Amino acid sequence: MSRRRILYVSGSLGLGHISRDLAIARELRRQLGDLDISWLAASPADRVIVESGENLLPESASLVDENEIAESLANGTHLNLIKYAFGVRRKWSRNVHVVDAVTNSRQYDLIVGDETYDLVLAYRKDPSRKKCPFVMIFDFVGFDAMTRNPLERLGVYFWNKKWSERMDRATEFVDLNLFVGEEEDVPDKPFGFLLPGRREWARATCEFVGYIFPFDPNELRNRSSIRERLGYDDAPLVVCSIGGTAIGKDLLKLCGDAFPIAADKIEGLRMILVCGPRLYLDRANFPSGVNVKGYVPNLYEHLAVSNLAIVQGGRTITLELTALRRSFLYFPIEGHSEQEVHVAGRLERHGAGVRMTLSSTTPESLATAIIENLDKQATYPPIPVDGARVAAEKIGELL
Repeated sequence: MSRRRILYVSGSLGLGHISRDLAIARELRRQLGDLDISWLAASPADRVIVESGENLLPESASLVDENEIAESLANGTHLNLIKYAFGVRRKWSRNVHVVDAVTNSRQYDLIVGDETYDLVLAYRKDPSRKKCPFVMIFDFVGFDAMTRNPLERLGVYFWNKKWSERMDRATEFVDLNLFVGEEEDVPDKPFGFLLPGRREWARATCEFVGYIFPFDPNELRNRSSIRERLGYDDAPLVVCSIGGTAIGKDLLKLCGDAFPIAADKIEGLRMILVCGPRLYLDRANFPSGVNVKGYVPNLYEHLAVSNLAIVQGGRTITLELTALRRSFLYFPIEGHSEQEVHVAGRLERHGAGVRMTLSSTTPESLATAIIENLDKQATYPPIPVDGARVAAEKIGELL
């Protein structure tokens, strides 16, 4: 029997999506044996795919760089998600043409898309473009207005109306919707005036798989041995990370400014600033005791041995810290409804992390938060961590 072929299209805003996508791919191979998985992804996910030994299709070079769009629309600490959605939507046709070209020239048994809303809209408009079963993966439902601006509210209603219309005829263009999370992670409120409820929509159209991680938290409990392998000593360690975009530059600078104030109270304090693959900061601009790094593979290992983490409000890294049961401060990108509403609400439900706001945080107040939360005992309950296995089982049924 010939090897079953999967086209995996990874949404490339940041690095969180590709982290869970690779975890699902590994679990698919474990459950189903030898699979031929080909990948489409833009920067910076493309780099991670290649470094993982996966097959990145050359057509990936033609995909839209959504990170670049987000960075161009960001204003310091602020990024309006609706403004970004409209900005990137104008470019989505290019991505769809790339996928069309790949699926017309090669035969696949399945397409898996992680937050590939461009494909959903294209297949919804013309289901004949879909050459094989299509799986859609996502982790939030619906947009929220973050200001009283009537144009933003109108934009939110437009997008939510489009989203909610998929309830009655979703199977025409999406064969399987996988929601990364639990039912309680979907707000129990309407998409908008006279629109369906979000949780009602999710129950009707989605399979809930729980949370997906590229690691087993139980294998990262021996912090001493991991610290030794990573080259850390016993000094208190704060890890600061902004993810896969350059939007968090101001957060890293704030961490560097807060360091000497906190270090004056905490003997031997060390801080790591993880810039990610799209931002460069000159380490000479930071005080002694602060180490600046670029892209760090397997960042979760460094988070696991930290005494405190300071991160943006991204879904993946905050859930990783929750699963690892580490103390952390998180700064949702202001105006970014997914981070300010969905991610923050999820963390509040789990009782994890300390929410902060970058525009109202000074070096002095951040230093105080570092001192108060360093090595703070995690009291939140464990969360489900076998989402990759569940997702692979659901995807495998289509094969």
